[in-house]
Amino acid sequence: MRLPRTRPPLMWAAMSNRAPLPPEIARRRTFAIISHPDAGKTTLTEKFLLFGGAIQMAGQVRAKGEARRTRSDFLQMEKERGISVSASAMSFDYRDWRFNLVDTPGHSDFSEDTYRTLTAVDAAVMVIDGAKGVESQTRKLFEVCRLRDLPILTFCNKMDRESRDTFEIISEIQETLAIDVTPASWPIGMGRDFIGAYDLLHDRLELMDRADRNRLAESVKIDGLDDPRIAEHVPPELLARLREEVEMARGLLPPFDRQAVLEGHLTPIWFGSAINSFGVRELMDGIGAYGPEPQPQRAEPRQIAPEEETVTGFVFKVQANMDPKHRDRVAFVRLASGHFERGMKLYHVRAGKPITVSAPVLFLAADRELAEEAWAGDIIGIPNHGQLRIGDTLTEGEALRVTGIPSFAPELLQAVRPGDPMKAKHLEKALMQFAEEGAAKVFKPLIGSGHIVGVVGALQFDVLASRIELEYGLPVRFEGTQFTSARWVQGPREAVDELIAKNKAHIAHDNDGDVVFLTRLQWDIDRVQRDFPALRLSATKEMMTA
Repeated sequence: MRLPRTRPPLMWAAMSNRAPLPPEIARRRTFAIISHPDAGKTTLTEKFLLFGGAIQMAGQVRAKGEARRTRSDFLQMEKERGISVSASAMSFDYRDWRFNLVDTPGHSDFSEDTYRTLTAVDAAVMVIDGAKGVESQTRKLFEVCRLRDLPILTFCNKMDRESRDTFEIISEIQETLAIDVTPASWPIGMGRDFIGAYDLLHDRLELMDRADRNRLAESVKIDGLDDPRIAEHVPPELLARLREEVEMARGLLPPFDRQAVLEGHLTPIWFGSAINSFGVRELMDGIGAYGPEPQPQRAEPRQIAPEEETVTGFVFKVQANMDPKHRDRVAFVRLASGHFERGMKLYHVRAGKPITVSAPVLFLAADRELAEEAWAGDIIGIPNHGQLRIGDTLTEGEALRVTGIPSFAPELLQAVRPGDPMKAKHLEKALMQFAEEGAAKVFKPLIGSGHIVGVVGALQFDVLASRIELEYGLPVRFEGTQFTSARWVQGPREAVDELIAKNKAHIAHDNDGDVVFLTRLQWDIDRVQRDFPALRLSATKEMMTA
């Protein structure tokens, strides 16, 4: 699918001339973690929470009943399969910074959720497997980051296992992703011989503790690689190789330049082992020191600056039934500007009416706490009963509309039937909920009964069936359909009406009531474009309304 570029070129250059941000906003770091499945992204997320003091030990939180469960995976299917299929947000303090971390699905079947998440962050941490290098999903997610000009910091994980040559890994990143790489640290040994890394930015020796996976690494301050004290900690053969490789790296690779990082031209890379807690602290320090502060947000009719006094925010995700006991629906809102306080009245631009935000929450995955206040850069949850949708903008009165949150045409279509035909209305309610979440596209054909569900990847059908049964007690089955794709119809009303009259078997409406053309072959699209030149069949739909 073709993705739109959403941040104009040279915006970062203009940002450097902005006035300083208020201290509370300036200390925010809002970022996503992206990777190919199994690169160790969720483990890294756990260690972030551990070092930030949000949990006591990896896999365990304060709630006794939640022990030994991954914090960022809260859907039942995620717990059973051990994969992340829904983006989740976590907010916590680390040193002088406030981190707003979004853990994204690694599986390609959920790339649309990841794309929308990337509209709500200012940077991305790219996790790669030291043995596998740049994998297919890493390339796809990186391309999305590139289209948004997001700064990227890289973590090469699993160095305690047999890994590829360090120069080979860096070269592959540079060639495959077309971005310069500068080493922030350099590994000492690999696999069984991996003992730590040399911090090139601070001339420190970092030594890994294999005995305690949750223990911070020992840090030894030295005066460069010629300091004789380094020989007390590193075996002679590894030290000789380290000195040689670092000298080569400094001669061949670009030096660290924060401005180049912020502009998306250069990615610093740290080497470590998330499972052993090694390299994680250095990466977190790097995010705080070198990552971007909250950035301006594109909107119509004007851009929103984070330092503005009035509050604005936008919905980038809706999640229903995070707490199955309460049948709740929470809108994830990225604050784009201002200082938010609980109980504020905000203007819901699409609906044209004010809403009182009386019970906003901050997230630690499925756990929440009441948010008394929040600042630009923060991500808050607003419980609601369906009023808020993805793409909605909230302001203190100004009719601003945040842009760049698209909905993509599905690549797989199937009809859905309830196990009990008498439960058709219940199924329709569930489907509308998932459509508003952005978990699937739901189309109501003009001819015939029932609904057609569209997704990007086949695994999404399994997730939907599982959630409908678990959350609504409603077994369903998905069946094949003659249609293979869908396009939103855009153009003059008269031409749209004529298309509908002549192609009723291909026409459906989405959950917003917009006209959709269901296709079997590319020939269907070509025919419409030939016979109805005033119309456009679009593979994307902006998730907002005037």
